[in-house]
Amino acid sequence: MAKNPLPHEVDKDQGPELLVNGRHQVIPADPVKEFKRSMLAAGAVLWRGDIHDLDTVEVAVIHRPAYDDWSLAKGKVDPGESLPTTAAREILEETGYEIRLGKLLGKVTYPVLDRTKVVYYWTGEVLSGEFTPNAEVDELRWLPLAEARALLSYEVDRHVLDKAEKRFRLPATSRVLYIRHGRAHQRRNWEGDDNLRPLDKKGRRQAEMLVPMLLPYKPVAVYSAEPERCQATAAPLADELNVDVVVDPLFGDEAWLRNEVECKRRFTELIDAGGTSVVVSQGISVPEMIAWLSANGRLPLDEIEAKKASVWVLSFNGGQLTGADYLVSPLPAK
Repeated sequence: MAKNPLPHEVDKDQGPELLVNGRHQVIPADPVKEFKRSMLAAGAVLWRGDIHDLDTVEVAVIHRPAYDDWSLAKGKVDPGESLPTTAAREILEETGYEIRLGKLLGKVTYPVLDRTKVVYYWTGEVLSGEFTPNAEVDELRWLPLAEARALLSYEVDRHVLDKAEKRFRLPATSRVLYIRHGRAHQRRNWEGDDNLRPLDKKGRRQAEMLVPMLLPYKPVAVYSAEPERCQATAAPLADELNVDVVVDPLFGDEAWLRNEVECKRRFTELIDAGGTSVVVSQGISVPEMIAWLSANGRLPLDEIEAKKASVWVLSFNGGQLTGADYLVSPLPAK
């Protein structure tokens, strides 16, 4: 085994905490403060094949020459990044593959000397790319799930892979990135039509930071409720994707309070269309729509928050809610 003087997770099976249970996962607004002296990282269970035929699915296991171990791809958060951004970047740098992020599996923590390593893991579908050996990863093997599990060096990684397999067995047929608009100028200081009330300085930054956080999910369409603050939250992402913001009043609070049945019908149409869509909405619609989806789906949710600029990554199978990841803030994790 190659020697490495730097602290590293060779002892990560000694006292780890496995926080990967459940289909409802949360990334807090300030994840670096969740644990004492934490070091944040993110990665993915990289997969390819036909997700509807698990026998065809292979996952990637990487060999790191510096540590002579077999693990799942991950890496540390760079300054200015959100965790989804880190996961996609690290996968590309370590493996050469561009991915579509899927379900957030959760996080694992373990001690590294006097600090706590905190690693968030997603599922990640390969879209393109090719592996080339590099200084960090000299070998990558595509393996069926059972063989990958046997090759992994750490029990922590095997546990993460087990959770990924559970998600693979009920795959998402569509996803909605459901956003509450960014912070706007206060209502009491705004005269005139409330639909014209704009984002404030922080809200504009939140809208900009949603772009790198959500691009790894590879959305293909962007929808917005009618208020200007919703459209302005959607605009930077739509610009980056080179798509129009489709404005639909049925995604907003006024329509929900007037005719929630019609709003539910419209949201159901979006789910049934498949793929990954973005919807920017408001503080009444978001939690009440999710509560309805939960009550009529396969994922019980007790408390449903919707802070400004937060994102719910909602996964559906056959029209039913099967997963919900709450990303509290798009601002950098560190």
